[in-house]
Amino acid sequence: MALSEDIERVAAEAAVHAAEDEAVAGVLAAEPLSEGRVFLCAFEKGEDISWLALDESGKPVTARERVREVVSLVALCEVAEESAGGGELDDLLSKLVALRVTENPPGIDEAEEAVLALQRAIGSPPRVATLAYLDEVGSAAKRLESALGGTSGSPFADAMQAAAGAVQALTADVEATYKTELV
Repeated sequence: MALSEDIERVAAEAAVHAAEDEAVAGVLAAEPLSEGRVFLCAFEKGEDISWLALDESGKPVTARERVREVVSLVALCEVAEESAGGGELDDLLSKLVALRVTENPPGIDEAEEAVLALQRAIGSPPRVATLAYLDEVGSAAKRLESALGGTSGSPFADAMQAAAGAVQALTADVEATYKTELV
């Protein structure tokens, strides 16, 4: 079964847990180290958002540590996708192509290939948040930064480190608004 079909199936299963006037707003897939695929489901009721993680069989995940692991993994993958290469890879590639046409500096082909490799690593939604995905995006971002002449520090690494507070805040929010008791 394709991931998009899994997500549709889980969204339907999650709808059973929706309160009155609440709707499933999104489903994100993750494969934490602990065990199997987990789907993090967001529910909206007006401005309010609540959360529930479902395992592959559609059962609510009640283990607090597993939920934390899933939320952290999903959040870090989102940050990686949004910050890799400055977040605007199509625009960056267009600028590199224009630079190649007008000036053709040394290393421009390597930079263009690095952008394309990063785009491939990021892929297109839906995707499964995994540690391997984070590693692949991180490696491709590092390659791009090197190709662009980055010698000190890494904007990608800085963005990932800066996200720690946001990841913790999201995790706390998920726990506070979780639809079932966590143990």
